[in-house]
Amino acid sequence: MAASRRESEYVEYITAKIPWLRRTAYLLCQDVHRVDDLVQSTITKLYINWPRVAKVEHPDAYARMVLVNQYLSEQRTNWWRRVTTRSEPVDAEDPGTAGPSTDLDLRLDLSAALAGVPPRQRATLVLRFYCDLSVEETARVMNCSVGNVKSQTSRGLATLRTALTADLADLADREESDHGIAR
Repeated sequence: MAASRRESEYVEYITAKIPWLRRTAYLLCQDVHRVDDLVQSTITKLYINWPRVAKVEHPDAYARMVLVNQYLSEQRTNWWRRVTTRSEPVDAEDPGTAGPSTDLDLRLDLSAALAGVPPRQRATLVLRFYCDLSVEETARVMNCSVGNVKSQTSRGLATLRTALTADLADLADREESDHGIAR
């Protein structure tokens, strides 16, 4: 009886958290096809460790840590480079979608810029700004020092700024050429 109650608690938890896990996984890997693999690996590890997870004070923090560690672990192998298929989020059902009122162009620009950020920096940015974790909480999830989180955040933001600034310059150049404006 206790095992079936535990399993029912697990199913209830995972059912409620799948959309959140998918959005976070998408922000990490930037690949809609890889999202399902990351989430599946995460929920499998959660299932195996459910008796322990069910007892922790913040199971969401545990699930987030498992997801990020799974993503970073895959990044250290050559496997993901051989099978990655890049695709842009194009509809409201996409895990990268923040909501119906989100500006699609802005989301696509930010998604493309985020894809150019190295994996550990991207994970740091996602944890700090999407998951809204403190520097200390991010360090715990990533199993690194607070100083490392600060430097990864700084470098990741610099990479994003550079990519977004280049996109804005390209857009301005295109608009000028479309309207026949010469510099």
